[in-house]
Amino acid sequence: MPAMEPCGLRDRPPHRVVVLALDGVYPFELGIPNRVFPGVPGAYEVVTCAATDDRTVATDADFTITVGHGPEALESADTVVIPPYALQRVTADLPESDRAALARIRPGARIVSICTGAFALAAAGLLDGRRATTHWALAPAFRRMFPQVDLDADVLFIDEGDVLTSAGAASGLDVCLHVVRSDHGSAVANQVARHCVVPPWREGGQAQYIEQPVPPEGNSGTAATQAWALEHLDRPLALRELAAHARMSPRTFARRFQEETGTSPGRWLIQQRVHRARHLLETSDLPVDRIAAEIGFATGASLRQHLHAAIGVSPQAYRNTFRGRSGTPEQV
Repeated sequence: MPAMEPCGLRDRPPHRVVVLALDGVYPFELGIPNRVFPGVPGAYEVVTCAATDDRTVATDADFTITVGHGPEALESADTVVIPPYALQRVTADLPESDRAALARIRPGARIVSICTGAFALAAAGLLDGRRATTHWALAPAFRRMFPQVDLDADVLFIDEGDVLTSAGAASGLDVCLHVVRSDHGSAVANQVARHCVVPPWREGGQAQYIEQPVPPEGNSGTAATQAWALEHLDRPLALRELAAHARMSPRTFARRFQEETGTSPGRWLIQQRVHRARHLLETSDLPVDRIAAEIGFATGASLRQHLHAAIGVSPQAYRNTFRGRSGTPEQV
């Protein structure tokens, strides 16, 4: 079942997402935008284009594809997605056809890259002076080629407003769901995620690479304690209490938690509380102080501080953005 249709979409044309398939494109990531964005009925139109007029694109697999549009499609894009392409094509320079295609993107369009797609954006000068990310294994090569880019290879994706970059494979799902969430709110994005059978939200700052992505067999993991903590976010939840629930010493619990999640228990709790706060700001009329109390921040000021650190806006500005779209009265 597709996600619910956000309010007001029938009054405006769909947001046009153009996926630029460069030679050597990875088929899995190429399909991500067409899997995520159509999950919001009426919100997006997704088309795929090539950098050349013949519309034929070699993939990194043993087949070639023909896409529906040439590079002219980029001129009408509201959002452009650059999926990753084969490592042997990753250089500091772009083929002239790729450079010419990227030059067709109109000013003001949002640009999203997945994995090695960031190399194309950097080679075109679109990441100069910006924060960006790519697959962690490619970070040394990226830094050598593009020292003018502020690369952070430890995160899943980075949102710079009009340019978003993401890491490898599954982070393409994360960044596309983040775009849906930014456009239409968490309720719609969560429905799309459920339809795709993927986690509804992983913070952009989550670590790309963790030593032990799956908890060990038996009762030695921290997954059960994570689930318990999510049900008790209104409590202080000190490390000692979390460790006691998991029947571990605080030191052992902190180490295993880091191994399994890529972050510390304290930072993870802040992430979950901010996520819950965003949901409540979007879907309820609760005052900020009440939301803070329900999610375990001591005061409304603490919530404001953490929300601003995470996404750069105040609770009122965040609520105005999402509640205003649906015509719901604002109460902050």
